[in-house]
Amino acid sequence: MALINGFHTKNIRGDVLGGITAAVVALPLALAFGNAALGPGGAIYGLYGAVVVGFIAALFGGTPAQVSGPTGPMSVTVAGVVASLAAIGVSRDLSAGEILPLVMAAVVIGGLFQILFGLLKLGKYITLVPYSVVSGFMSGIGVIILALQIGPLLGISTRGGVLESLGTLANNFQPNFAAVAVGIMTLAIVFLTPRRISQWVPSPLLALLIVTPLSVFLFNDASIQSQGLEPLPRIGAIPEGGLTFSMPNWNEHFPVILQAGLVLAVLGAIDSLLTSLVADNISQTRHNSDRELIGQGLGNSLAGLLTGLPGAGATMRTVINIKSGGSTPISGMVHSIVLLIVLIGAGPLASQIPTALLAGILIKVGLDIIDWGFLLRAHKLSAKTAAVMYGVLLMTVFWDLIWAVLVGVFIANMLTIDSITETQLEGMEADNPLGVDKSLEASLPQDEKELLDRCGGEVMLFRLRGPLSFGAAKGITERMMLVRNYKVLILDITDVPRLGVTATLAIEDMMQEAKMNSRLAFVAGASQRVKERLSKFGVSGLVSDRKEALQSAVDYLKR
Repeated sequence: MALINGFHTKNIRGDVLGGITAAVVALPLALAFGNAALGPGGAIYGLYGAVVVGFIAALFGGTPAQVSGPTGPMSVTVAGVVASLAAIGVSRDLSAGEILPLVMAAVVIGGLFQILFGLLKLGKYITLVPYSVVSGFMSGIGVIILALQIGPLLGISTRGGVLESLGTLANNFQPNFAAVAVGIMTLAIVFLTPRRISQWVPSPLLALLIVTPLSVFLFNDASIQSQGLEPLPRIGAIPEGGLTFSMPNWNEHFPVILQAGLVLAVLGAIDSLLTSLVADNISQTRHNSDRELIGQGLGNSLAGLLTGLPGAGATMRTVINIKSGGSTPISGMVHSIVLLIVLIGAGPLASQIPTALLAGILIKVGLDIIDWGFLLRAHKLSAKTAAVMYGVLLMTVFWDLIWAVLVGVFIANMLTIDSITETQLEGMEADNPLGVDKSLEASLPQDEKELLDRCGGEVMLFRLRGPLSFGAAKGITERMMLVRNYKVLILDITDVPRLGVTATLAIEDMMQEAKMNSRLAFVAGASQRVKERLSKFGVSGLVSDRKEALQSAVDYLKR
């Protein structure tokens, strides 16, 4: 099959072992993400998504050892879709059958957008996001997960985004004793399990296997009600029959669904391709970004048709898969097959899982997603970088996920351009009375210094460095008027490998300014590529190097 990347059976044992291990980790997370995204009764849809996206993305994707499924950012986004639909009057009750078809329509659209991204070969651009933006965004996702899971951990029903959820919690703070006990047991297991145990049985699965039976024994409905207490919230009945085809609702609220699909597509693409980079580093391989987007898009589109949550490349599951021996798409497919077997055979048992248990697991996930290492030291590295990172974090939590990334990328790129421009214009400082940049004057060879001295302060010598973009044009233009103070202008571009159109026009304007004021002007040291561009713009005065320009200046001034 042409689309399959890295598919072979040479490592079948390692792939099977890696897939099984990844499935063990994925099971409690898929249930937890489903519950977080869709609320009570939504856990099973997380498992559906893990089965479908995991299998299809592995089969058709471009990262051989990647394991895909519901992730923190995707579940938070789906929760936002649910909140948006509820705000326009759609019932959040899954049993009412109103909201699920609309959410799944957004999932399908998101998958189609991802396929389009891959076909347009946009993969290489999606990962060109500054680390400060990625760090702020992922930390913001972690904070959102933590905020949204406080209520379920305490047995308090909350809905909506961060502010709405925390507001409900504050106004209706009546913890459920049984849920609090389950939550404490879960947190103790996921945080305190020794590494020698968790490397064999992941702590989330251990919590699932230990706390669920204990909750049935200690907090069954009959004993709790006999004490006059509220029953322990559980994920409830699992639909029988497993995966079933269901046509999403395309006809209602299409603008909201389309926007939600685009958000899911972009976040899923970023999430998956960042995980692909992690997989490359660990496995010493190289992924195909565009093929990965197509595989993820196919998986998400099919998941939406089978009522599964959308997914993306999952970092923790991918790392565990590779560390356990997985190296080809077979491992991701095995992971999905194992989850499908669990789905078919463990429905009655899964219905007894307390929502507080899933909340405890997600709190550990949220804390792990937060980029603590960068968060706590960003201000020591750069005040601007820290401002971008904290700004993106706050916008992610309190405003909008996509706008947080877009605004963060825009500001980070503007700061980068400003920094690069400063470097490019270091040789154009005009504070020297002789018109020569001090650092440049100090680095001149002796013969050029002698030529410069013979000019008697009548030469303005500027040096430009690095590829010149539109950012450098402003600096060139600002110094244009200085030409009038000298008889000769020498612009040294020996260290300029590339000229942008805007910077070329600025150089042209500076040369014309010199000519209009009856000044002699030279552009020295242009490479063949840069010389061709300047010639196309009609820039005259091109000489081979700085020494030739200085000699010409001496000859001119002698007249």
